[in-house]
Amino acid sequence: MAKILIVDDASFMRGSLKFIMESGGHEVVGMAKDGKEALEMYKKLKPDLVTLDILMREMDGITTLKELKKNDPHARVIMVSALGHEEKQKEASAGGALGFIRKPFKQDEILASVKEALGKK
Repeated sequence: MAKILIVDDASFMRGSLKFIMESGGHEVVGMAKDGKEALEMYKKLKPDLVTLDILMREMDGITTLKELKKNDPHARVIMVSALGHEEKQKEASAGGALGFIRKPFKQDEILASVKEALGKK
């Protein structure tokens, strides 16, 4: 299946997403705690897909998305956000995000979002 980079500042969320991705047959090639770390890991690991939290301390998800797309216009990114962040979601869509995972999330919804994003060019 797909090689995935998980980016979230909460270790619990990273671990939960890792478990779900691996149970869906995907390989988690890296986990980053902020946008800066994600950008470095993306260059080295060349994942098929990135899950990217919108709200993070060091470098937020919107800024990270813009940098990822600037460095690799073909980067496939799904944003992770809590309910109530509709404006950030619109901004992420405009920046090239292929989908959204809403917290709290369900395994089947995540895997469906991943499948859909991997099918998009």
